[in-house]
Amino acid sequence: MHGRPRRPDKPEDAAAAEAKAAKLRDLQAQVLRNHHDRTYSKEALGLSFKLLEINPEAYTAWNYRKLAFQHNLGELSEPEAVKSAIDDELRVVEVALRQNPKSYGAWYHRKWLLNQKLAPVDFKREFGLLDKLLKVDARNFHGWNYRRFLAKFMGVPEEEELKYTMDKISDNFSNYSAWHNRSILLSNLLIKRSKGFESKQKIFSEEFELVTQALFTDPSDQSGWFYHLWLLAQTSSPENPQLIASWPSNGAKLSLSSSSSICCYSLKEGILPIVLYFNEPVKGLSSSSVNLNSDLVVGKNIQWKPLSVTDSGHSNCWVTYLEVSNLEYSSLQQFSVEVSITNLDEIVSRTGSNFCCPMHFSFTVELSSIDSTDQDTDPIHDLISWDFLDPLPSHVNPSCTRFELLKITDASVHEESNWHLERLSDEIDLFRELPDDNSKFAKLTLARLLLACAAIKSRGSSLVERKGYCEEALRLFNDLIHLDPSHKRYYEDERSLVLVDQLTCDMEAVKKYCSVKVLPKLAPLNHVQLCRLSLTRIGFAERLLWVQILDLSHNNLRSIEGLESLQQLVCLNLSNNQISSFTALEPLTKIISLKVLDLSSNEIGTHPIDTARYICPSPFSHKVEACEAFEECLKKNINVEEFWDAILLFKNVNLVQLCLEGNAVANKEGFMTLVVTLNPSLKWLDGACVH
Repeated sequence: MHGRPRRPDKPEDAAAAEAKAAKLRDLQAQVLRNHHDRTYSKEALGLSFKLLEINPEAYTAWNYRKLAFQHNLGELSEPEAVKSAIDDELRVVEVALRQNPKSYGAWYHRKWLLNQKLAPVDFKREFGLLDKLLKVDARNFHGWNYRRFLAKFMGVPEEEELKYTMDKISDNFSNYSAWHNRSILLSNLLIKRSKGFESKQKIFSEEFELVTQALFTDPSDQSGWFYHLWLLAQTSSPENPQLIASWPSNGAKLSLSSSSSICCYSLKEGILPIVLYFNEPVKGLSSSSVNLNSDLVVGKNIQWKPLSVTDSGHSNCWVTYLEVSNLEYSSLQQFSVEVSITNLDEIVSRTGSNFCCPMHFSFTVELSSIDSTDQDTDPIHDLISWDFLDPLPSHVNPSCTRFELLKITDASVHEESNWHLERLSDEIDLFRELPDDNSKFAKLTLARLLLACAAIKSRGSSLVERKGYCEEALRLFNDLIHLDPSHKRYYEDERSLVLVDQLTCDMEAVKKYCSVKVLPKLAPLNHVQLCRLSLTRIGFAERLLWVQILDLSHNNLRSIEGLESLQQLVCLNLSNNQISSFTALEPLTKIISLKVLDLSSNEIGTHPIDTARYICPSPFSHKVEACEAFEECLKKNINVEEFWDAILLFKNVNLVQLCLEGNAVANKEGFMTLVVTLNPSLKWLDGACVH
C-alpha cells in the first residue's frame, strides 16, 4: 500500500501466525462468553484488553467494553474515580492504535468516550497523540478525521485548521489527507462567508496556484490531482441547483391521437407524467414547493417522487403523475396546466444550497372522449420491427411534427461568469505545456477541463469552439484507454458521455438521429437512433425526455442508468449490448409508458457467477408486491432462487412485445413461463404471438 512492497512470508512466520491465531480464538471465545453472560469484572475486562491488544478489529470486544464501562460507571461516585476509568479506556485505545493505527473500532471508541462528556478532556494529550501518529504516517485519514472531531469538539477556528493543512502540505505535497481536509475546511468557510473568504474567485485562484505548484513538482503523485479535480468541480458548477429540463416543455400541446400535437402515450392509461430535471441531486419537492394549477388537478393531492434516489434521498429527476381517466369532458376538450416552483427554501442540494430561481411553465393537454372509451384497445397490436421506419402518411403534415416543439434544455440555465471560463482556459493552457510523458493524471485532468469549458460554451452560442473542446477530450480518453488499461471501463464510460453530449447538445445535432414512426390511432412518435456508437453508458437524459422510441442497439452498454427519466418512452431497443443481469434493467420499472422492449443478444445468464445481480436488494428484503410475484411463480414450479432478479423486473413492467433471444437465460427451464406469467399483457415474445 502507498508504494510499500510486501515481503514474502518465511516458514517461521507461518508458525508464529498459527500460534497467534490459536491464542486469538481462545480469547475471542472467552470474551464472547463474558459478553453473553454480562460479566463485567476486572478479570473479564483484562481478557478483552488482551484480545484488542492482538486484534484491534474485534468490534464485539469494543462494544463489550462500552457496555462494561456504562455498567461499572454506576458504582463510581467520585469525579476522580470516573476520570480514572476514562483514562483506563483511553490507554486501551492507545495500545490498540500502536498495533493498528488505522483501526476503525479503536478510533470510534475514543470518540465515543469523549462524547460522554463525563470529565474534562486533556486536549494537549489528544493533539499530542495525533502529532505522533501523523509523524509516522502523515496520510492516516483516521488521524485526520479524529483531528476534525477534536477541532469541532473544542471549538478550534477553521482558519487555524486551514493553516495546519498548509503546514502539512508544505512538508509533503503527497499528503492526500491534508488536501482532503483543506477542501472540507474551505467549503465550510466559503459557505459561511467567514472574514477573508467572501470572494470565491480570489480563494479559488489562490488554490489553483497552490495545487499547480504541487502538480508540476511531482506530476506522478495523485494527491494534488484529486484536489485539482475538487477545485474544478467548484469552478465549473453553478453555486445553486438549477432546473435544466422539464417534460412537458413550456408551450407544448399534448394529446393521444391528434396529429397536430405531441403524442403522450400514457394518456391511453389515463396518466400524465410531469418531469422536473435538475443539474444536481436535490430534495424537498412537494405540493408546497411546486404548485400545479389546472382543472386536471382540482382537489387532488399531488405527490412528487424521485426517480433515482441517493442514500440521502436526493435526486436529479423528480416526477408526479396526474390521473386524467376519471374526468368528465366533451368529445374534444383542452386543459391548460401551469407548473410553478414557488417555495424555493424547501428545495435543497446535497451541499445545502437552495434552489433560488422561481420557475413557471405551462402546457396544454387535449383529451377526447374517443380516447377514454377505447382504453382497452392497445394501438400496439402488430409486431414492431426495428429494421425500418414507416414513412409519414400523406394526411400528416410534416410541420405538425417539427422538432421546434421540443426542448433540449430549459431557458433557466444561467450563463456562467466570465471568470469561470477565463480560469478554466488558463488551466487548459497550463496543462497543455506539461511535457507529454504519458501521465494519465495530466491527460485525465486536461480532458475534464476541456469538458467543463464545453459545458459553459453550450450555454452560449460558441458551438464551434465547444465542438473543438469535445473532440480534443475524446482523443484524450482514447489515449487513456490504451495508456491505462486497468481503468479502461471508466475511460470508456467518460468517452461515452462526451459522445452523447455531442449528439444531443442542440436540436440541429440531434435531428440527424431523429425520425418519426406512425402507429395506428396514435399521433406520430418521436424516434431516436443512437446505434453502433460503442456507448457503454447513457448520459444527458434530460435532453431526451421527449423521446418515445429509442434505439440503442449494437453498442457496449452495461448499464442503462438515467433512462428512468424518459417517462414518454414507449419502445426501447437494447439488443446487441453487454447487459449481463436483470438488475441492470431496474430503471425500466419506473417508465410507465414502456410497451416494447428488445433485449436480444445480450449477456444475461451467460456468467455462472454474476455479482452484478446483487447491485439491488435481495428479494427477501423487497416490497410486498414482489413477494406476491414469488408466490405466483412458486405455484408454477418456477425456480425463484435462480430467477429472483427477473421476477423483480417483469413484475413491475407492463409489456406488449418482448425479445430475449440470444441470451443464455432464455434457454433455461421455466424462464419463459415466468415471463408470460408476470406479463399478462404480452402479445409478442421473441417474434412469436403469445396465446
